[in-house]
Amino acid sequence: MKLVVGLGNPENRYNFTRHNTGFLALDFYFKLRGLEWNSKPRLGALWGRKDDVIFIKPQDFYNNSGQAVREYMQYYKIPTADILVVCDDFNLEFGKIRYRSAGSAGGNNGLKSITAELKTEEFPRLRIGTENGELRGKIGDVDFVLSKFTPEEKTALPEILKEVADRIDVETA
Repeated sequence: MKLVVGLGNPENRYNFTRHNTGFLALDFYFKLRGLEWNSKPRLGALWGRKDDVIFIKPQDFYNNSGQAVREYMQYYKIPTADILVVCDDFNLEFGKIRYRSAGSAGGNNGLKSITAELKTEEFPRLRIGTENGELRGKIGDVDFVLSKFTPEEKTALPEILKEVADRIDVETA
C-alpha cells in the first residue's frame, strides 16, 4: 500500500491558489486517469484509490496537514518511504518539478507539519515550482502563496500537471 498526499487548503476560496497546487495536481491526476474522489471524507481527508495507492487531500488547513497523513499511515500501516507528498514550492522556478526521497521542509509549513507528526523527514516529496519573483516581491510571502495564478501561468498549468501525474505513476509503481 502506498499513500499520495496533495497539500492545500480545504475551502473553495483557495481553489487555484499557489498553496493549493498539491490539491490541483491530484485533481488533475484523477481527471486524467478517470478516477473519482469518495464523497465522504475519512480520517481527516478527502480520499480516493487506484489499485494499492491511496490518494488524500487533508481537510485541515495546509499548516496542519500532518495529522491526516499520520492517521492514514497508521491505519493502513504504510511505511514513510511509501508516502509521496505533492506540494507547491515558491522558491522553485514556476513549472519546475523536483523530486526528493527525503529532506528538510525547506520552509514549507505543510512539510513541517508532516515531519512533526511522523517524527521524520524520511518521506518522498514532489515539489512543484510556483515562483514568481515580481509578484512575490510586491505582495509578500503570505499573500503570494494564497494568490491566484496569473493568466500566463494558468495556460502553462495543464502541461505541468500532466508531467506531475506521470511522475506520480513512476513513484507509485
